Amino acid sequence: MRDAASITMHELIEVGFDIVASDVLVKANCKPMMKQHARVADLPGEWPVLSADDAHRLIYSLMNEKQARKFDEHSEMDLAFQVKDKCRVRANLYRQRGGCACVCRVIPLQIRGLEELGLPPVLKELTKHRLGLILVTGPTGCGKTTTLAALIDIINQNRPCHIVTIEDPLEIVHQDKQAYISQREIGIDTDDFQPALRAVVREAPDVILIGEMRDVDTMNVAMQAGETGHLVFSTVHTASAYETLDRVVNMFPPHEREHLCLRLAGSLRAIIAQKLVPRVDGNGRVVVQEILICTPTVSKAIEDGHFGDLYHMMNEGAFWGMQTMNQALARYVKAGVISEEVALNYAGTVSELKQMLRR
Repeated sequence: MRDAASITMHELIEVGFDIVASDVLVKANCKPMMKQHARVADLPGEWPVLSADDAHRLIYSLMNEKQARKFDEHSEMDLAFQVKDKCRVRANLYRQRGGCACVCRVIPLQIRGLEELGLPPVLKELTKHRLGLILVTGPTGCGKTTTLAALIDIINQNRPCHIVTIEDPLEIVHQDKQAYISQREIGIDTDDFQPALRAVVREAPDVILIGEMRDVDTMNVAMQAGETGHLVFSTVHTASAYETLDRVVNMFPPHEREHLCLRLAGSLRAIIAQKLVPRVDGNGRVVVQEILICTPTVSKAIEDGHFGDLYHMMNEGAFWGMQTMNQALARYVKAGVISEEVALNYAGTVSELKQMLRR
């Protein structure tokens, strides 16, 4: 068994990367662990139980002096770094039971394409828009970053434009291809989202990626940029297109909502809500997506605030590339990719999915 004093965080992450773990977990009084296919398990190899001092050493090795002072003050920290030529890592450092702990998300350097990810071809068509707002939504750990990276990479390969990303932290590094890319990390390249968002429209961007829609100010800047000739991508932590619109509208005071619906109808191009669902063969997970495309009919429903009509429009909108979460789940069940039991656990409306599977 290894001596705990000789273990490094980069070594643990390399082991996780080699077996396609999504996360590496470290805390005091426990062996290093991992998450693989959404399940916590032992990290392969003979690893000792880490003492509080071991965990402290490993976690503080990830920070510079400025970050360490901030962690000491706030007891939590987000940061990103690269491990050799293998992977990027998004780490969340925190305290639990008085000691240090961290979860390190392992992100391959290779940007995977839409076909490799098994994503619908309509997503490639969305990258051809020259202005507007595209939202990728879903819970934490559902692959939003990977989907966005694939979309940005398509633009990077095909358009001589300026892409500006504002992220906290910077997860996937894009190399210039056809496009010129500026990637700004909160805490390193800019103090916070708000000054970065105020400055971004003066940086001659064609495409803007905002890591997350956090508040009213962020949403306002995103919509304004989408209205004034920029293509904007961002994420929201919501499970469906309806919930996304409901969340966005409820960010604003009631007296602004009518005007907000008008602005959304004009700027929104698509909402992609996704989940990662375990495969029936146990070999990883598959991306399942609900897709709302803003056709003229959809935009009119959004303008009128009739969000309840959107589910039916997605259900009937296959010609435009739309689909509901249940339609996507049913398709994977019938193809033998996921089991019916698992599909029902991830269903939007369980009774509807049961009827679809019986048919």
